[in-house]
Amino acid sequence: MLSIWLWECLKIILMKKIPQSDYQSFVKEIKEKIFYAQLNAMQAVNHELLSLYTDIGKSIVDKQENLGWGKSVVENLSHDLQKEFPGIKGFSVDNLWRMRKFYLTYKENGKLAPLVQEIGWSHNIIILEKCQDALEKEFYIRMTKKYGWTKSILIHQIEGKSYERYLVNQTNFDENLTAKYRYQAKLSVKDSYNFNFLELSREYDERELELGLLKNIRSFLLEMGGDFSFIANQYKLDLNGEDFFIDLLLYHRRLKCLVAIELKATDFKPEHTGQIQFYLAVLDDKVRQEGENPSIGIIICKTKNRTVVEYALRNTKSPVGVADYAVSKTLPGELKGLLPSPDEIIRSLSYISED
Repeated sequence: MLSIWLWECLKIILMKKIPQSDYQSFVKEIKEKIFYAQLNAMQAVNHELLSLYTDIGKSIVDKQENLGWGKSVVENLSHDLQKEFPGIKGFSVDNLWRMRKFYLTYKENGKLAPLVQEIGWSHNIIILEKCQDALEKEFYIRMTKKYGWTKSILIHQIEGKSYERYLVNQTNFDENLTAKYRYQAKLSVKDSYNFNFLELSREYDERELELGLLKNIRSFLLEMGGDFSFIANQYKLDLNGEDFFIDLLLYHRRLKCLVAIELKATDFKPEHTGQIQFYLAVLDDKVRQEGENPSIGIIICKTKNRTVVEYALRNTKSPVGVADYAVSKTLPGELKGLLPSPDEIIRSLSYISED
């Protein structure tokens, strides 16, 4: 007991000699080292696990192709592995078949094979089973890595057709943003948003739409894509005593810019671009802070004519995107036909992992 008391006294004496601010900085430094060590350890474990599963999948394929073994080898192998390693999960019949499919899917894809090592096995299986196209797989792999999507968020994004909604979006960012920010900005705007979490009356207006989004702010920000922070609704701009209000004001952390959102419970009209341009000009002049990039505007309307949007954005000098929204999970079939060429998709995907 005496030794414990002496140690406590010694700690008090030592701490009195160390400035509190220095000690807090020291603690923060050690915490960061521990965090990164844990992260590196988790990544190493994940890499080894994926290598093991890929090798098991390859071994199954080799035995079936070279020795003519049938489907029973998977069931027998699962039984023996679970008997030998009773405390280790992952050797079920279904998972062994997934290992086989995983190996066959990526064995000759030199681009995706290293990428799949950067996300977890469960995330890989979701993408493997829900995405058919290689470019679609690449999109969700890169986005999962970049934004740290959980399994539930990844499923939400796939079922919400985020791949298609991003690639066919309508913006004028190519003309109004520098190359450094252009592709990242284009990733921040979908062509169509899925607000199926809303409960709206039959004859709702923009105010009801806005309040519904605020009530479901977590779902709204999730649908926006993952890098937005909420600042305010009905954000007031005071110009010489005259007040103007932006429906929703967000901040994009990677782009380091303000994002003004105008909600329209009607069809898109060309004059909407003039309104959002006005808001962006005021934000950049009076609200934007030093070091932040030019503000971006997003008009989210009930419906839109793509040709009308194209002409409305053509001579708009501020970076603006126009999207529609739906309150169901259905995706308009014609969007599939609007996807850009594979080469254009590849160029867009290459920027997802870049800041």
